[in-house]
Amino acid sequence: MSSEFSDQPHGERAPYVGALMRVVWEWVREEMYAGVVAAGHDDLNAAHVGLWRYPGLEGLRPSELAARVGITKQSVNELLQHLEQHGYLSRVPDETDGRARVIRLSPKGWRLQQTIYDQAGAAERRIAEILGPRRFAQLHSSLELLKERLSG
Repeated sequence: MSSEFSDQPHGERAPYVGALMRVVWEWVREEMYAGVVAAGHDDLNAAHVGLWRYPGLEGLRPSELAARVGITKQSVNELLQHLEQHGYLSRVPDETDGRARVIRLSPKGWRLQQTIYDQAGAAERRIAEILGPRRFAQLHSSLELLKERLSG
């Protein structure tokens, strides 16, 4: 299987599946960011766009967002501050815990989120085009199974 060394130069092993998935994920992120900039959101960088993960930012606490994206609370708050200063969102007191804040998207933020989702959909369609319907369906169902089994 993939632990074979024979076809690799200098006895190197073929990339693990995680490395292959990372290459595809990085391509998707680049496509999403390029689409965001093309849509006129040129006041953002890739790190801002990288905060968006399904199902979105609305109602999240910054600490939850930091855990979701795997960066420090300080880094998340710096990125959120930039988004807030540029009119994409606000951080308001949490109704259930006045000491905490939650993220609320502005109309501009909702448009940005839709652009990000549209670009993610376009990237998915490109992958489906490359793989063809049968292989794409297999990939999708395999990833769904892995998500289900590994998320628990």
